[in-house]
Amino acid sequence: MIKIDKAMLEVTVAPAQMALDAEPAREPGAYQALVREIGDDGASEVRAVFWSETSARLQLFRTLPLAQHHARIAREAHSLKSAAGTFGYLRLAALALRLEASAEALGETEFCDLLDLMDAAYAAGRVQEPQD
Repeated sequence: MIKIDKAMLEVTVAPAQMALDAEPAREPGAYQALVREIGDDGASEVRAVFWSETSARLQLFRTLPLAQHHARIAREAHSLKSAAGTFGYLRLAALALRLEASAEALGETEFCDLLDLMDAAYAAGRVQEPQD
């Protein structure tokens, strides 16, 4: 069992959050790089799948009781981190990494706060998407 000093966690999280906020929600050239690799149609298709799966995964996190599903939450966060990175959702990928690494140590409040940040990062990335 891992014990975390809440005061230490608050001090550690604050600078990490400031660094995260300074990071753009989305890498501007990520989609165009994907288009160069697989073409317009392919990129559009896999982006639609990414959006669908990401929305579903973010909703899934809210249905899984943290205490009983640490391992599944960490696996889902790992998958989200990889997909978000592929599509240039930098802030979402960083938050998913944080969830993956800390799923077992998080309390319910911290978990919900992290999910709120992930939802906001995803929404911010979507707003920055190029318009087709």
